[in-house]
Amino acid sequence: MTTASVNTTARGITPEERKVIFASSLGTVFEWYDFYLYGSLAAIIAKQFFAGTDPNTAFIFALLAFAAGFIVRPFGALVFGRLGDLVGRKYTFLVTILIMGASTFIVGILPNYNSIGITAPIILIILRILQGLALGGEYGGAATYVAEHAPEGRRGAFTAWIQTTATLGLFLSLLVILGVRTSVGEAAFAEWGWRIPFLVSILLLAISVWIRLSMNESPAFLKMKSEGKTSKAPLTEAFGQWKNLKLVILALVGLTAGQAVVWYTGQFYALFFLTQSLKVDGATANILIAAALLLATPFFLFFGSLSDKIGRKPIILGGCLIAAVTYFPIFNGLTHFANPALEAALQKAPVIVTADPASCQFQFNPTGTKKFTSSCDIAKAKLSAASVNYENVAGAPGSVATVKIGDKIITSYDAAGLSKEDAAAKDKAFSKELADDIKAAGYPTKADPDQINKPMVLLLLFILVLYVTMVYGPIAAALVEMFPTRIRYTSMSMPYHIGNGWFGGLLPTTSFALVAFKGDIYYGLWYPIVIAVITVVIGLFFVKETVHNDIYAAD
Repeated sequence: MTTASVNTTARGITPEERKVIFASSLGTVFEWYDFYLYGSLAAIIAKQFFAGTDPNTAFIFALLAFAAGFIVRPFGALVFGRLGDLVGRKYTFLVTILIMGASTFIVGILPNYNSIGITAPIILIILRILQGLALGGEYGGAATYVAEHAPEGRRGAFTAWIQTTATLGLFLSLLVILGVRTSVGEAAFAEWGWRIPFLVSILLLAISVWIRLSMNESPAFLKMKSEGKTSKAPLTEAFGQWKNLKLVILALVGLTAGQAVVWYTGQFYALFFLTQSLKVDGATANILIAAALLLATPFFLFFGSLSDKIGRKPIILGGCLIAAVTYFPIFNGLTHFANPALEAALQKAPVIVTADPASCQFQFNPTGTKKFTSSCDIAKAKLSAASVNYENVAGAPGSVATVKIGDKIITSYDAAGLSKEDAAAKDKAFSKELADDIKAAGYPTKADPDQINKPMVLLLLFILVLYVTMVYGPIAAALVEMFPTRIRYTSMSMPYHIGNGWFGGLLPTTSFALVAFKGDIYYGLWYPIVIAVITVVIGLFFVKETVHNDIYAAD
């Protein structure tokens, strides 16, 4: 791509530009609104749509639901990215928002399993897959459309508005759910009130479609089209030519992979760590995370604007590097301020797991459906869930795993081959004995609310989200600027969704597996740290700064 001088003349946002930003951002609000709806209402949805299914069918549905959430998005990027480069940003953008909004709304009116049987979960999965495909094209369209409307020297500032919508989607979903729950009561909400938040999405859809219909096509696309330079085969050109495929790979490994793990660590893994590892009650943890998000949200705009002045790379790679260096002290600090009793127990009550190494698996379980039945896996999973650090000692081949807490030795059990009743009985006995000894060693079953230093926990969470704003604020502008206009929509969507959908989406399950593997509640941090460092190295040496690129260049 050629370069152009950057016009940094300060001026306000015109009404047309404001409309462009608003219309584009509504789609990503949809994305996060729906994401948080499904997360918050997962238990209710499972009862409504998966009741009565046999284990094998439930397993298939679980796999499909997982695919819709993470794996399908890059394919949506291919489908709608190609369409956006062939026929234009505006119309593709309109299609993605219609599919996404309609899928969310239909969930609200979909009969449950008790009404139409197996058809209900099948339709639900189809809707989730359609939505995943649409989301694959939505972000790339939003970023491309806004950036191609932005004046030179302000693309970072303009596209940063899109990055703020995660917070807006979170708060919107929480407000709607809380409002409906309060209005109709818990019993009615579980029976039918849960549908209302999905139905409310039709208002977002109507506003977004109305505004998008009145929008003009991207000026960069119109210029390219008038010159007859549109791509006839965007997929072949983007991924079949090494000069372009190389940019896609560099965008993934040198930018979005690190951005994704920092993003997921700062918001989702931090919440998981508070509730699962530190045993902070869900309400307190959610309020603290929401407060940190609210305080940090303006920094998306700050770092987006700053990237227009000093470049995208220093901020994105700087955020990845600072995060990698400080994650261990920050998460140790969260333990110190959120659950000091756990911190004391980790230091004073060492635990040893002795097991045949051949019986210990890496407990990677992204769908939540795989069963780990060896005595080693059972013992480690329970200790990890109880936030107990332990040392691994190799046992004799074929031996049953044991857990040593102080002077007490507890023998685990193998569940393979046991009947359901026998496995449940052994699990109950082992769990009780283990829990009693863990408690006697000083490990708390939950964080004491009076011992939580909320201001310090909030400060540490704010720092984590601040890292998120550093890596996420400028990323849209950087991706748009990396690729020529003729294949931009196709090319930028793929690394974004692989980075965030796969590298980021798999972070919680990968980190938990690492914790169980090593026996250290902080060991899961190595996953985001390693990915972030790889991104820093690749980005520093192989990714070129994009801030001065001429995004009107077709080639």
